[in-house]
Amino acid sequence: MKREEAELRAIYDRTEGHCHICRKRLSFCNYGAFGKRGAWEIEHSVAQAQGGTDHLNNLFASCISCNRSKGDCSSRTARRQHGYACAPFSNRKRKRNAILGAGVGSLAMLFVPPQFRLAVAIVGAVAGAFAGYKKGPR
Repeated sequence: MKREEAELRAIYDRTEGHCHICRKRLSFCNYGAFGKRGAWEIEHSVAQAQGGTDHLNNLFASCISCNRSKGDCSSRTARRQHGYACAPFSNRKRKRNAILGAGVGSLAMLFVPPQFRLAVAIVGAVAGAFAGYKKGPR
């Protein structure tokens, strides 16, 4: 079955063009091009052999070597072998997390004495935004 370019783009952009297992940079134009630099395939986070579906929330971009060596184990297990806990976040999700992190950090000022509120609000907002914007846990 040939996938539509829009669907491939959505899957590729979800991880900012990186393999969601090893974080290697992928090349959009090398989809399925075995042996080419940045070649990638669509990988099922929950393997079809384990009941995974072709729904977009189960599909990720993966370099061909990671996809084929993963077999039917979970993506979480495969990422752990590379030292990562989760798939990389897209820019949209990182920005959303930064805004939420800054908001949560700013709320800390409600629980400190008045003379320290400004300092706590600034530090909390900056720390929350930084923590929210990073590319995801490693």
